[in-house]
Amino acid sequence: MIEMLQYDFMWRALAAALLVGLSAPAVGTFIVQRRLALLGDGIGHVALTGVALGFLTGTAPVLTAVVVAVLGAVAIELVRARGRTTGDVALALLFYGGIAGGVLLIGLAPGGSNSTLTSYLFGSISSVSTQDVWVIAVLAVFVLGVVAVFGRELFVLCQDEEVARVNGLPVRFLSLLIAVTAALTVVIAMRVVGLLLVSALMVVPVATSQQVTRGFVTTMLLAMSLGVAATVGGLTSAFYAGVAPGAAIVLLALGGFVLTLGVGRFVRRGRAREAGP
Repeated sequence: MIEMLQYDFMWRALAAALLVGLSAPAVGTFIVQRRLALLGDGIGHVALTGVALGFLTGTAPVLTAVVVAVLGAVAIELVRARGRTTGDVALALLFYGGIAGGVLLIGLAPGGSNSTLTSYLFGSISSVSTQDVWVIAVLAVFVLGVVAVFGRELFVLCQDEEVARVNGLPVRFLSLLIAVTAALTVVIAMRVVGLLLVSALMVVPVATSQQVTRGFVTTMLLAMSLGVAATVGGLTSAFYAGVAPGAAIVLLALGGFVLTLGVGRFVRRGRAREAGP
């Protein structure tokens, strides 16, 4: 571990990994509760168009990805809420349009090629710049702030939209807020795990936490802890093993899920005995 910390780029990578490990599962808890586990994938494909647009216009790809991802998230929520298209079909439209738009735009960029997108598709945490860390930090603070301020309202919405509407909550606003927050989280995580794997970091720690917890807040806090463990542990493993950090992070998170399957079964049996006659 000491050897790894001798490099400045690893300090930046660890800072980014920590922020992503906290933010992605926090938002993912609401997404999983609302049964929109693939939302991160759909937004990730749209963000790819934003990255390519950044290369085409000569601006920062992270910033253009933020704009395009937010617009895509708002679009899918409006299509889902107002149109006749179901949520899964709207996500499919994002999948296809996002990846096609990204490949098309990067081909039009001066000197661009599809290989340029590789670091954004699969992550390149070792090349995270100081500017990237600041952008990630600002977005992470916003995401965690939304969770802290609107957490109770978002919980009610994710449990039952009709109940939220009856209680006078601004359902449309909260739905858009979840979508926009998810979009920002995708952009936060794309430099760490890549756009193709970002949804895993939003979903897997939450699914793991659900195996052993009951309450919503407890599930979120444990998922955030597991997210940090997966990102920091995966980054460390990738440094010493010489493998792709994004893949290492996701596989470590999946390994944690597999391990907790047995633990969760044991915990549920214990609870059943305590609740027995």
